[in-house]
Amino acid sequence: MQRTSPSELKERLDSGEKITIVDVREGGELDICRLPDAVHIPLSDFATGFAELEPEGSYAMLCHHGIRSAQAAGFLTQAGFKDVINIEGGIERWAQEVDSTLQRY
Repeated sequence: MQRTSPSELKERLDSGEKITIVDVREGGELDICRLPDAVHIPLSDFATGFAELEPEGSYAMLCHHGIRSAQAAGFLTQAGFKDVINIEGGIERWAQEVDSTLQRY
């Protein structure tokens, strides 16, 4: 599993890399703020929900602060996924570094 900051990931996405952001926060958290193109698979449903992801894909895992996303990234790595990134600091750090319009909580 790789780790990256939100600003580093944003640069990679802006340069054209095909990386899918997977948001593992719960539904109520998405009501507060969300990234528009992120796939939502709550960590509470991840053991079955990850089946919609392609093992050959590139995924950046996101949660509030980076703890739950690290768990999900570890799960995918153990399941044989090769290109998995944890976004350190989660959406909280994303709001600080990349998009200050996101509501923080």
